Amino acid sequence: MQARKLSISLPAQQCEFIDDYQSMHQYKSRSQVIKKALQLLQQLQLEQYYLEANSEVDDAFESTNLDGLEKDNEAW
Repeated sequence: MQARKLSISLPAQQCEFIDDYQSMHQYKSRSQVIKKALQLLQQLQLEQYYLEANSEVDDAFESTNLDGLEKDNEAW
């Protein structure tokens, strides 16, 4: 993965938080802390997408997903 350099401006409180977090968790750089924060945001977004997709499941499909199986038995 090719890295790109960005320049961002943050309030002093957030900069201090990044520095404190970096020190407490032994990250090598501020960039690593920012990357971790972005990974967590991406994970939250992905989880939201899955929740939305799950809510769109067709009820007609759900009524057939146990065809041939008894309700209380697992398929594995």
